[in-house]
Amino acid sequence: MQGFEAAKVWTGAGLGWVMAPERSMSLHLETERLVMRPWVASDVGEYRALVTERGGGVPAVENIQERIESQLAATARTGIALLTLRRRVEGDFIGYCGLIIGRASLDEPEIAYELFQRVHGFGYATEAARAVLDAAIAGGWTRLWSTVGAWNAPSLRVLEKLGFEQDRVEEGDRGGLVWLTRTLP
Repeated sequence: MQGFEAAKVWTGAGLGWVMAPERSMSLHLETERLVMRPWVASDVGEYRALVTERGGGVPAVENIQERIESQLAATARTGIALLTLRRRVEGDFIGYCGLIIGRASLDEPEIAYELFQRVHGFGYATEAARAVLDAAIAGGWTRLWSTVGAWNAPSLRVLEKLGFEQDRVEEGDRGGLVWLTRTLP
């Protein structure tokens, strides 16, 4: 297959061979206040707490382990990732940010982020998303998408600061779903 080479990676079911993607984003990003890196097994407890904060109960540890393994396998296949966010000085896990296929495509991936409520309002989401945006540009992507619940005004403001523009609004399970897009240089 032209443009691809084989790589031995952790696939969730153990080590296995997968075709490395043609392009990829940097998997280690740093900003003035944040260190962003791929998931590791020790992130299970913190990720579980973040998912619990959404409401709807406490997920089983095994469920969170499977999510992390699935994300790592998807990164190996696609070259894009959700990266954990840690504050540089404090060293604490505060959420994640990155690129996913989501409701979009690998050619035009979706930017996604989620942070603990205790760190909302300090500009971390904007800072992390800007770093991911720069990584997408460096990786050769020319357009990104984002889908956000119409009720989520803070996330819509973050995307507006980054130059995303509304494409459309669809009705979803929890109300309106806003599709935004940004063309990259």
